[in-house]
Formats: sequence, C-alpha cells, structure tokens
Amino acid sequence: MKYNKRDRQAYSDAIDKMQEGLDAMIDLYNEAEEDVDLIQFDEDLIELIKKAKKKHGEQLINKKVAAIVREVIELLTMENEK
Repeated sequence: MKYNKRDRQAYSDAIDKMQEGLDAMIDLYNEAEEDVDLIQFDEDLIELIKKAKKKHGEQLINKKVAAIVREVIELLTMENEK
C-alpha cells in the first residue's frame, strides 16, 4: 500500500489514539473493584422487592428499604451500647 506523508501522519495519529484508548481501558480494568453486596437477600425477598418497585416505583421502594435498614442498624447499635 502506498501513502504520502499526510496519510502516514493520519495513520500514526490514529494508532496513537487507539493506544491511548487501550491504555485507558487497562487503567479502568486495573482500578476496578469487585462489587460485593452489602446485604444478601433471599430469592423470595428479592422477588417481593422487584414487584414492589414495579407497583410503587424504584425510587420510593429504595428510600423505604434504606430507612428500614437504617432503623434496624441504629436499634442494634443502641442495644450493644447498653
């Protein structure tokens, strides 16, 4: 394949950009952390949550579940402090 200086530079620039993209992907991979669930729910509870989200909306259910979890943790903390 024949090409002139301008084509050669365009290919060189394209290769440089591909290398930068590859380096960025490698960095993302190396910095990634394993996603670990904070709370392990049973399958039946997961299904109930999914149904509730469909019926009442994801935002509301997330807010309500978070509030309940917060209350339980605060109660457990207070019990342990006694």
